[in-house]
Amino acid sequence: MFDFGRYRKGFGGGKQRSLPIFSIALISCYLVITVVFFAYGMSEGPGRVYTEVNPSSEPVAGSPPPSRPPPPTPNGNGGNQHVAMPPAVEVKGLFYNLWFPEDNSLRKCVEYIEATDLNAIVIDIKCDAGRVMFKTDNELIPITSQLSDSQHNNIYGPTDYNSLEEAVADIKSRGIYTIARLVCFKDNIYPRSYPENGLINNNGEVWRDNRDSRWLNPHNRDNWQYLIEIAKEAAKIGFDEIQLDYVRFPLEGRLGDINYGSAADEATRYQVISEYVELMREEMAKLGVRTSADIFGISAISDRDAGHIGQNVQMLLPRLDFISPMIYPSHFANSSNGTMGNGVGQTIDGVLFTHPDTKPYEVIYHSLQHFRRHIDTFEEENPGVEVAVIRPFLQYFTASYLREGYWIPYGPDEVRAQIEAVYDAGFNEWLLWSHNNSYNYSPDIFP
Repeated sequence: MFDFGRYRKGFGGGKQRSLPIFSIALISCYLVITVVFFAYGMSEGPGRVYTEVNPSSEPVAGSPPPSRPPPPTPNGNGGNQHVAMPPAVEVKGLFYNLWFPEDNSLRKCVEYIEATDLNAIVIDIKCDAGRVMFKTDNELIPITSQLSDSQHNNIYGPTDYNSLEEAVADIKSRGIYTIARLVCFKDNIYPRSYPENGLINNNGEVWRDNRDSRWLNPHNRDNWQYLIEIAKEAAKIGFDEIQLDYVRFPLEGRLGDINYGSAADEATRYQVISEYVELMREEMAKLGVRTSADIFGISAISDRDAGHIGQNVQMLLPRLDFISPMIYPSHFANSSNGTMGNGVGQTIDGVLFTHPDTKPYEVIYHSLQHFRRHIDTFEEENPGVEVAVIRPFLQYFTASYLREGYWIPYGPDEVRAQIEAVYDAGFNEWLLWSHNNSYNYSPDIFP
């Protein structure tokens, strides 16, 4: 059992911890990196296989680090004046999926957080399908992208809240930090009404990935503004932070058929994603709201994979307030010949993991070492430039879809092991992910 008392009081200062010493066996092998995101354990959609690819044009990280936006100052004149940024919170929280209330209503989840040492909740404002999860009169957010009346009643009815506004007000009144998850470029709804904003193939038809989902074109700055408008509405509702997910280029499907248009010749994928999050952060800072992004854990390990999706850790570090790497142990390649298997396993921080899902502490610890080195390198090359706080998403689900013997049930011990690894790696914040809210609301996990 882990001594939760070692870190349960860490909401204020966050103690620094000495790193454990591992005996590392260096194994020489051919590395094949594969990551799958499944329906009951994903922050990014079900069943996607992540393999190392060679981008059609090799992106280069040539963009200089930006200066941070000036500190927001109180101003009662409205318009574009800055709103004071509230004090930072050292986040320990979980994701709640509004589409899966079942017996675990939002209010029940909020009461659980309030009763424990958790202090934050992540709620969708734009879900994986592209649906905007609240009603708004903003003319830049089409009614066709918003919840229908029946959807609105079905989602908020079982939670004992009448609206997202009411829910956020109640959550904040309990002293809980609120994070709005905004799924960015994966969007199966908006391109139906505005096909010119979606990805098209070389025949001029709407492009879909191998799960039949449409995507917004990341090169199209009108799409940036659309997403910023949604974030602004979330800020009005009262959210403390905007969390960007699917902030990347598509990964699966007939990628060679995509026609990104002439803008693709003017900026690399790294530059597109980095400039987009920088603009989002600048706009949110004016409203006193912080900005974070979920990124693939593999982005810190494989430059080629990071280049294809446009997520460059070095370029993102100075452009965000927080970065949440999705480093679920189940999502790294194992040595089986079945799901997630490549016959070898996954090397992380010089350690070969053949059964990564069975090593929750070790996978989290060694994954975070990659991010630690990125931070150290950036700070050495850019002295005085502030960088984002690393706040990983941790696995709170059982990956029973893996080959027998390559997965274990994830309960309180496995959750605590991952949290312990975060602290031992020198970080202080974390979030828990369960796509269908399958949390064990036992006080034994978080006293």
